[in-house]
Amino acid sequence: MLANFPQMTHLLSVQLQLSLRWLRYAWRARTIYDIHSPFVADLVQTVVEDERHFYAFSEVEALREQLLQSQTLLEMGEHGAGSKVNPRPSRTIADLARYSAVPPEVGRQLFRLAHFCKPQTMIELGTSLGISTLYLASGALYAQVHTLEGSPAVAAKARQHFQILKRTNIQLYEGAFATTLPQILQNLTKLDFLFLDGDHREGASWAYFEQCLARTHEGSVFVIADIHWSAAMQRAWRRMQAHPRVTLSVDLFHLGLLFFRTENAQKKHFTIIHKRYKPWRLGIF
Repeated sequence: MLANFPQMTHLLSVQLQLSLRWLRYAWRARTIYDIHSPFVADLVQTVVEDERHFYAFSEVEALREQLLQSQTLLEMGEHGAGSKVNPRPSRTIADLARYSAVPPEVGRQLFRLAHFCKPQTMIELGTSLGISTLYLASGALYAQVHTLEGSPAVAAKARQHFQILKRTNIQLYEGAFATTLPQILQNLTKLDFLFLDGDHREGASWAYFEQCLARTHEGSVFVIADIHWSAAMQRAWRRMQAHPRVTLSVDLFHLGLLFFRTENAQKKHFTIIHKRYKPWRLGIF
């Protein structure tokens, strides 16, 4: 018990910081009833408000439940910013599934976002055990999903999970993002959908964002994970929002969305929360 005390204290500190950031986000956030842009209203209705249950949700969550029981150790390597919760060089599959995989709510948002955008080419930086990859690939069954993972041991497990759920539209690349990402981009004429996760360092996040900009087009969307995970990620998010190519951004707390729609003559930003958190916006109170 005492041996785990420093880790428990650190975990509580991380959770407290995230809770405070969430409260600030919730205070600023608007609901679907405050949105006048048809595109953004449609996006929020589909990605945030839609509570329909799709078959893929049960499949992916059943897999997650199995992973949460596994005490198999995997070598993590030295890529990215590491875990705030467990920075050790080796972690159990259960630990990865609990702390590194996207939570179910975020996974469902990724699925709905992929379904809404209907991309043909997708890149994910940060496969981990493949939970987020499976949500994305399930939401866009006709898209080619290129997913990058730095740890060979973790990548091997992810491949097994893709086979178990029979998702054949996923191609996994092992190695440092700085090496594998340029190779993938070189072979793409356009990038429809980017999910940037797995490396939460400010400078690295910005570098990957800039590299992918060269393949964007009118309908591209960049999804940035954990934009409030740390002060560094918040700075990176604000810097991405301010880029001249970005015309529209949406803050969903766990995910930040960046769009490049030229029909938006003036840059716009929305901070959005589900209407359940602000029932007074309905005019009930």
